[in-house]
Amino acid sequence: MLPPELRTATEALAEVDHLLVALDFDGTLAPFVGRPEDARALPGSAEALARLGGGDAPGSGPRTTTALLSGRHLESLRLVASPPEEVLLVGSHGAERYSPETGDEPLTLSGAQEALLAEVTAALRGVSEAFAGARLEHKPSGIVLHVRQCSRADGEAALARARTALAGERDVHVTEGKAVLEAAVVRVDKGVGLDWLRSVSGAGTVVFAGDDVTDEHAFSTLRPGDLGVKVGDGETSAAFRVGSLEDVTEFLNLLASVRTL
Repeated sequence: MLPPELRTATEALAEVDHLLVALDFDGTLAPFVGRPEDARALPGSAEALARLGGGDAPGSGPRTTTALLSGRHLESLRLVASPPEEVLLVGSHGAERYSPETGDEPLTLSGAQEALLAEVTAALRGVSEAFAGARLEHKPSGIVLHVRQCSRADGEAALARARTALAGERDVHVTEGKAVLEAAVVRVDKGVGLDWLRSVSGAGTVVFAGDDVTDEHAFSTLRPGDLGVKVGDGETSAAFRVGSLEDVTEFLNLLASVRTL
């Protein structure tokens, strides 16, 4: 059940002229699974998000723009989320971007960045091969070590070894989340991604929901009148918190209802 304060704040968004609803995917719309490619949004959340993003035409009254803001690279995000063309997308923590007007914004690495990425990939490959269940995910600007399928002890050891392996790399930007460590050669975060979504959409008010420590960068960019929702436990700068993905579904359905009255 949603906290009464969150219900009140959500209902207050009914008359906002142009609202951006940006959401993390894994741990917010979709439960974590053993194989990231098997993740899918809860049906109720997917349906509510479709209601929010459908049917608004410029000049016809309050508008709602929807967006996904994920650590996944865009190819992976499209695979698991199957977003309609009008949904704005930010992948790789802000390094990759898509809007219907511009299409995918290409990410180009310098020769030095490509060489550094190859070096970092080799270092994390050595870590992943040393621990059963560890796996790597390749992104345009980085490499990700996943330890969700490791034992707890092996997962912690793998992450510790990865930190040590990357400690001397001055131009590598390390981000840690839930059972995951990402090393990127381009400095971006979800705060940068959310700022871009706000700018490209032209929305005056923003809703953002996320569950991980990486989402705190986005929460920190929210302005007075915006609404941030933290999913699950952990310290947060978001004004509101819900306990489960089912609560996210309830929240999105409430928001869709007040925006389409």
